[in-house]
Amino acid sequence: MTDKRFKIPGDQIKPVAPGRGSCLATDHITVDGKKVGFMYREAPRDQHDSGWHFFSGSESQDYCDDPKNLAIYDVNTVANYDPAIIPHLDAPAGSAFGRVAGSDRFEKEKS
Repeated sequence: MTDKRFKIPGDQIKPVAPGRGSCLATDHITVDGKKVGFMYREAPRDQHDSGWHFFSGSESQDYCDDPKNLAIYDVNTVANYDPAIIPHLDAPAGSAFGRVAGSDRFEKEKS
């Protein structure tokens, strides 16, 4: 059982991007309510994994190295926290996007 206090209660999560599988997100997003600042997609590990990883962009390496600060969520849950990610969710594995400062737009990261 988690002792985290999520910014959006579970009963308020709506089906805005259903059926996309699981993802990894930091507490900056789900607990602190920060917007997604950086997102990337790896090849899925199994049939339930979307391959998506979501970060606010202000996490330190030490923060990300502590498993208490990250969790597995349904992609739909993260989309409720930041609907601006939805247009990019069908991008292929290997894709990465960064938020354009002060906007709801993302730009593809150069590899």
